Amino acid sequence: EVLLRMHSVGICGSDVHYWQHGRIGDFVVKDPMVLGHEASGTVIKVGSGVTHLKPGDRVAIEPGVPREMDEFCKTGRYNLSPTIFFCATPPDDGNLCRYYKHSASYCYKLPDNVTFEEGALIEPLSVGIHACKRAGVTLGSKVFVSGSGPIGLVNVIVAKMMGAAAVVVSDLSASRLQKAKEVGADFTVQVKNETPQEVASKVESVLGCMPEITVECTGVQACIQAGIYATRSGGTLVLVGLGPEMVTVPIVNAAVREVDIRGIFRYCNTWPVAIALLASKRINIKPLVTHRFPLEKALEAFETTKRGEGVKVMLKCDPTDQSP
Repeated sequence: EVLLRMHSVGICGSDVHYWQHGRIGDFVVKDPMVLGHEASGTVIKVGSGVTHLKPGDRVAIEPGVPREMDEFCKTGRYNLSPTIFFCATPPDDGNLCRYYKHSASYCYKLPDNVTFEEGALIEPLSVGIHACKRAGVTLGSKVFVSGSGPIGLVNVIVAKMMGAAAVVVSDLSASRLQKAKEVGADFTVQVKNETPQEVASKVESVLGCMPEITVECTGVQACIQAGIYATRSGGTLVLVGLGPEMVTVPIVNAAVREVDIRGIFRYCNTWPVAIALLASKRINIKPLVTHRFPLEKALEAFETTKRGEGVKVMLKCDPTDQSP
């Protein structure tokens, strides 16, 4: 293990949800819990067996650590391990604090040209990498991203990076769609009160064809329905957003058109990829951070996220650090 002095921690929608509702699905907060799972910091102490890190190293933290080497770990899908430790998922504490201890194997050294903030953003970025891989995005893909929050935006960035020829994004909010344009979306569809079928035909008309791939990032029933209707026959729909447990969807429509529906659970094996992309400047995720607060103003930061202002709110945990 390593002891870290924390630097930057992003606030996620799930953090806000636990704060407001005390549960997400089967994960129920029963005791006080530290939030935060999008994080970076500086190593200040290393355990006796740690060789790849030393005090002073700047690292990004992968929050999910398997507790045992089970069949999922052996096949490289450790995110599916039932006994996994995960920051800020009850009963496991997160890392929104000044000092934090973590498994050294899940701390990744940041190159000098990758900032602490970018290091913290690797966590949401990883969701995009994992989703686009599961979706099979490749050279020339036409992609529909449903939802333009932070996760929708990282999927736009990653899909374009992986060779998508055209990406269309839908959302209720004009300002969020504007942000999608800024990070590389080719087309946007502002949803008002259209039916799911109408949303699907709007997507088709702006793209000039039906997308082979849809990445659904809202979890809203109507959006999942639109995702099925929008996806080209033989294509793939990846469900990223989490909503209610039971959802009514036109499953027969998907079945008879051979539309594959895939889920994702967090991510695995994405930190090295993300660090390589950031270090080589192949992607730019800096525009995602719109608000910064010191740790003392955490409540204000959470309120800002809850109101849906900006995109990504970042907390600064290290009072000695004066970097912007």
